[in-house]
Amino acid sequence: MAYAYLGPEGTFTQTALRRLLSFAPPDREPVLRPFPTVPASLEAVRRGDCRAAVVPLENSVRGVVPATMDQLASAEMHINAEVEVPVSFALMAPEGVAPKEVTVVHSHPHALGQCEDWLRTRLPGARTRGATSTAAAARAVADADAPGHAAVAAAEAADLYGLRILATGLGREAGAVTRFVSVAPRWSHPARTARERTSLLVSLGSAGPAPVPDVLNEFRTLGIRLSWIQSWPTGRALGSYHLFLDVDAHIDTRPLRLAMAAVQALGLDVRFLGSYPRWPAAA
Repeated sequence: MAYAYLGPEGTFTQTALRRLLSFAPPDREPVLRPFPTVPASLEAVRRGDCRAAVVPLENSVRGVVPATMDQLASAEMHINAEVEVPVSFALMAPEGVAPKEVTVVHSHPHALGQCEDWLRTRLPGARTRGATSTAAAARAVADADAPGHAAVAAAEAADLYGLRILATGLGREAGAVTRFVSVAPRWSHPARTARERTSLLVSLGSAGPAPVPDVLNEFRTLGIRLSWIQSWPTGRALGSYHLFLDVDAHIDTRPLRLAMAAVQALGLDVRFLGSYPRWPAAA
């Protein structure tokens, strides 16, 4: 039983996957398979090589993860679980590299964004270089014979890749959190709890943002609380958007069904992305 995640070993995504599995252990010992990108993780699930993929959706400091948003908007995938993981960052480099010698800092763009204030004030002359994940950055620095190169990653990655931690607490916000979701081709009907969340995708089409107030009003009228609203471009034309919605209700509840029907009556397409326990419902 294999589960895909954004790798390599030592990413926050791997931590999220392990945390999810700890709340609902499978019957057999799971295999955790790292993949280099979010699309590659989800493609492994679509091929049937993995049961599900855990991918980052949004960060409390830097917002949504574009690769995940694109995949959810374009592919027939469903969310079956969510988990929030605190994220803190360390600067790490090969043995013998002093902080003042760092000239290039590697990491995932979200991590670099969260640490930009620290990097600007402490390493003003260093350049930044994007990587597919924080752990991939750490591995690249460890494997390369490049003096002055360092990585921003989870502290655990230093031990995994033989690096030395030069500094900790780099993030802009001490309480930063990333929300991860477990995605699969089919909705698995997770066990009901007292705290349910349903994710929906509303396609606004050529109407642009004009229908948004009417869409939101249908949920408000029926007493359904929206906990997340995010627009995302369709890529077809300027002003053409999808609308991601998280509502605090289960798909089987009558008010939510009525709200979805009302939105469809506006001439808009509504796609169900999954109902699952709201974090920390399983904690």
